[in-house]
Amino acid sequence: YYYEYHLLYVTGIRNVESRSIQGGSLIKCTFHPGTDMSAALADVVAATTRSRSFMPPGTVPAFITRFDAGSVAVGQLVFRSETRGTGEMQDIAINRVRPLFATLEGVSAPPPFGGAAKTVVLRLDPDKLRQYRVSPEEAIQASLRGSTVMPAGNMRIGDQNLFAVTNATLAGAVDGLLEAPIKAGANPAVYLRDLGTIEVGTDIVTGYAHVNGTRTVYIPVTKRADASTLRVIERVRAAMPDMQAAVPEDVTVSLEFDQSRYVASAIRNLVTEAWLGALLTGIAVLLFLRDWRGALVVITTIPAALLSSVVWLWATGQTINIMTLAGLALAVGILVDEATVEIENIHAHLESGLSRARSVLDACRKTAVPRLLAMVAILSVFAPAFLMEGVVRQLFVPLALAVGFAMISSYVLSSSLVPVMSMWLLRKGSGHAEDTRLGRFYGVYVDRVVAARWIVAGFYTVTSVLLLMLLAPRLGQEVFPQSGDNFLQLRIRAKDGARVEKTEQEVLRVLSLIEEEAGKDNITISTAFIGTPPSANPVNMIHIFTSGQHEALLKVELDRAAPLQGEPLRERLRARFAKDLSGANVRFEPGDIVGQVMSFGAPTPIEVAVQGPNIPNNRAHAEKLHAELAKLQILRDVQFEQALDYPAIDVEIDRLRAAQYGLTMESVARSMVAATSSSRFIQPNYWRDPGSGNAFQIQVEIPYQRMDSLDELKRLPVMHNGAARPLLSDVAELKPATAPGIVERNNMQRVVSITANLDGVALGEAARQISAAIERAGEAPRGSKVVLRGQIPPFEETTSSLTFGVVLSLITIFLLLSAYFQSPRLGLAILSTTPGVLAGVTLMLLTTGTTLNVQSFLGTIMATGIAAANAILLCSFAEYERRAGVDPLEAARRGSKGRLRPILMTATAMILGMVPIALGLGEGGAQTAPLGRAVIGGLIGATVATLTVLPAVYAILMRGARVHSASLDPEDPESLYHEAV
Repeated sequence: YYYEYHLLYVTGIRNVESRSIQGGSLIKCTFHPGTDMSAALADVVAATTRSRSFMPPGTVPAFITRFDAGSVAVGQLVFRSETRGTGEMQDIAINRVRPLFATLEGVSAPPPFGGAAKTVVLRLDPDKLRQYRVSPEEAIQASLRGSTVMPAGNMRIGDQNLFAVTNATLAGAVDGLLEAPIKAGANPAVYLRDLGTIEVGTDIVTGYAHVNGTRTVYIPVTKRADASTLRVIERVRAAMPDMQAAVPEDVTVSLEFDQSRYVASAIRNLVTEAWLGALLTGIAVLLFLRDWRGALVVITTIPAALLSSVVWLWATGQTINIMTLAGLALAVGILVDEATVEIENIHAHLESGLSRARSVLDACRKTAVPRLLAMVAILSVFAPAFLMEGVVRQLFVPLALAVGFAMISSYVLSSSLVPVMSMWLLRKGSGHAEDTRLGRFYGVYVDRVVAARWIVAGFYTVTSVLLLMLLAPRLGQEVFPQSGDNFLQLRIRAKDGARVEKTEQEVLRVLSLIEEEAGKDNITISTAFIGTPPSANPVNMIHIFTSGQHEALLKVELDRAAPLQGEPLRERLRARFAKDLSGANVRFEPGDIVGQVMSFGAPTPIEVAVQGPNIPNNRAHAEKLHAELAKLQILRDVQFEQALDYPAIDVEIDRLRAAQYGLTMESVARSMVAATSSSRFIQPNYWRDPGSGNAFQIQVEIPYQRMDSLDELKRLPVMHNGAARPLLSDVAELKPATAPGIVERNNMQRVVSITANLDGVALGEAARQISAAIERAGEAPRGSKVVLRGQIPPFEETTSSLTFGVVLSLITIFLLLSAYFQSPRLGLAILSTTPGVLAGVTLMLLTTGTTLNVQSFLGTIMATGIAAANAILLCSFAEYERRAGVDPLEAARRGSKGRLRPILMTATAMILGMVPIALGLGEGGAQTAPLGRAVIGGLIGATVATLTVLPAVYAILMRGARVHSASLDPEDPESLYHEAV
């Protein structure tokens, strides 16, 4: 409470979420976009420092780390040994390997999972405690008197300065602590040796780590948010020999669950797709130009522009990743646009009889402005990326920069390199005349279109609107395409209150069922963490959070060639779990790195939370919500996130009776701590290992094997410096009870939440059905409210940002063109191709079964920009003819006929360049396939609209438009107010 209270003072705080279980609490602070995170981190440190003064004694300082969606595990360092236990391997991992591992650049190294901290354990025998009339608290105090940490002094004898060292602190053999007296005097003295045994062991085990079903220890390889996955794994692999040399010969260290293989494979495939797209683009250019010299000029600009873009990406601090590579792959098809328009125009001038030099110069002058406008139009659709927030900005900006830098480089090259190479290579007659069969056919076609312009425009408008109204709602919507079919991550929950050993049995049972369904030979590796991290390593809760010893997290990697994986395997496993697994509940979570990052920290896509100050009211309404959500056929694994009725023992101490025995509430409670936990945190004490020189804690405890019944706890001696021999049952009433297994709060409000997975439905449709179920559950009690969490809020935020981006890009293009041409009519005519783009995208996504997600949205925005660029080419040439005195109808015909080949060539090259990406072949192909499909569908629709509808719309809008410029500048030759000098 006090931490949350003070954290709300931090500047820029958006949300404070906390989850508290026995032994630890995890608080997650999220901030508004634009917050200075360095200053925020300093404020958080200051707030938690002040908060600690309000906390109970024994509360250790909070571990604070910066964490975001990109701070995910990209592998696991696994320790194996046939001869050593998990305690020894934990000590080896944390003291020998972790110092080497944590210092690698880009790595965030949490403590190992699976073992307990090395500890000197003084185990008390409850029978002897009763026999000698000693309480656990008195034994703890005796251990503190027997070993205490004090500073060494100095003796100055003669010319020497000598350390004055005592054996007050336990060092060397631990048996010496057993000689510490508890009761001394005339009566027979009682020593610690009379009450129990001591050994160098481990802290109380609260969790186990498994690799392939065997107990072991592993360290997650967690990268920092700004680090490259490939670089991190490269550095870890390079350090593996040093790590192996640091451990004993009977221990092996290996890197498992290497997620960089996925990233590297996805990048290789994307590079291959880009080169294949460039090849297909070159073939398309050659077929249209029918001139190998001109095709060579065009194709030469592609690698030069891409290389320039890579240099600029490096200069702006970007990395080569899936999004920047997707941007470069997208740019391949667009890059031919600039050079193609110029080469085609040079050919037209050559065919008119001009010299080569004059043809090149005139073509460059005539196309300079249309090419510039086309480039600016494409750049304009990406400009809104810099106004977006959250994950959309992180995804969109690298892609936008890659395309933008390539486009700018292409324009510069087409204005400099292309004219020079054209002078060297092009020959008169190397091109072909415009009067081809296709040109003649299109000439007749466009004449009829312009003649029936009102019918064409009306039919186009009605058809596009109907298509979008009827088909667009049928598109599935999600944040990001599904991936990682060969990774499974399962959260397994045994019955509330189950011991970690029982949960371990359930995990092994689940693993055996997976092996039966998927085939044991198809499982590459499996790892699991069962129970909770030890209290000594609270930072581990950031990386793997489990709500108690009854919960486990299992990860399984399948062979990529496994015949059964993905959602079909999950459905079969759900059926087997329901049939053969009666002692546990299982739910699936994102298992691959992309899925984990795009889940924004949510364990499942769906989470419905009820939060408010009244816990019973929250729970009552959550029960209603659970009943309604369970009815939805689209949901799987519907369950409460919190353990609401965790079994407990309620110890009601009678203060009056305790006082009669000379006891206080503190002395009784402290004795219970040793009996049910240990003295580790209430009375820290230390032993120095003479071998390593490291200090380890001393803890006093009663073995949990002895405290195996309620009667045993009742017989716990709680006397304190008195002749009376009270037991716990003499001063307290013990009875079974229930308590929350986890306390979850959001902005200081208690939370009860329900989680679920989806089956066969996209996130957008699921959001609608879930909202309807929430309404059916009725209004929340006063003071409580229902909050949708999981992927739905970021999905809605993402969709809103992308929609805003599309609208803003269209407005930007319209204003740009209206200002340049000084005619809003012309800007409106150019944007008339947009409905065709949207209709083409919708039909393509429906035909291929692709959802509307971030990638397909980016493809739609890209297709909109290219459509605008092609429309600018047509309209600018038509407007040139109109301002020369030609009738608007004839200008529309001439502009369409003259730009037919460049538009077809650009569209065909772009479509062919996108085919490899749209097919989604290879690792990671499913992530970028929606982008390619959206671009192809949008370009098909845009090309049809540009060559068919745009001439008709231009003829309608520009008929009657003034020929002279609206400019008032007397030096503007196109102005009515032009004055010759």
